[in-house]
Amino acid sequence: MFNAKVKSDILKGIIDVTSPLVNEAKFNITSKGISLRAVDPAHVAMVDLEIKKTAFEDYKSDEMELGIDLDKLSGIMRLANSGDIVSLEYDEKSNRLIVKIGNLVRKMGLIDTAGMPDSKVPNLDLPATAVVKASELSKGVRASEAVSDHLALNIDKDSFELFAEGDTDTVNLKLPKDLLVKLNSPGKFKSLFSIDYFSNMIKPVKGEDPITISMGNDNPIRVDFDIAEKKGHVTYLLAPRIESE
Repeated sequence: MFNAKVKSDILKGIIDVTSPLVNEAKFNITSKGISLRAVDPAHVAMVDLEIKKTAFEDYKSDEMELGIDLDKLSGIMRLANSGDIVSLEYDEKSNRLIVKIGNLVRKMGLIDTAGMPDSKVPNLDLPATAVVKASELSKGVRASEAVSDHLALNIDKDSFELFAEGDTDTVNLKLPKDLLVKLNSPGKFKSLFSIDYFSNMIKPVKGEDPITISMGNDNPIRVDFDIAEKKGHVTYLLAPRIESE
């Protein structure tokens, strides 16, 4: 059994977080809430998402896995207005997810989860952490997209810095400690990343909401933030681009 009602914005948020990496995802559903973990086909990035049952208006469930086509679900959710309540129900007989928005009912075929891998989150030692406001970070990333396809992130004990270099132009965003929500770094650390991936990761976070960035030297970066009115949490991991000598 799975029966839930949720605000459309929260469901759209789950799709926004996951769909940049994969088209299909395995939703692990328990009595406490929903989680999913997925790795993109190129094995460059991973998402780990948890939504507590308290994020839902109504929630009743046994333990189960649902394989969901995110493109289909996204198409349905485009018909929902902000503030609409969306009803979700699993129909075991037909193995379909019934999605109701107002008077509209869509019965959506589910994907067999047997072929979907159970990804494990690697245990990374990332010594430097900066907590940055989403608005500041997205400003730097948007500017960088115009000049390059990759960007460098630097963290030291005094500041967080974003740098992108193209053939003729450069972009630099340097935020000293007093403009950051938090900064903790025992030294200087730098890594290079794909702008496309990084941009998609931070896009769901708006305004003054904090984004936590953890990194080392040429290590994967870890990006953490809350969603679903702080009743859900997202962790992304993104592999670095290693500069050739």
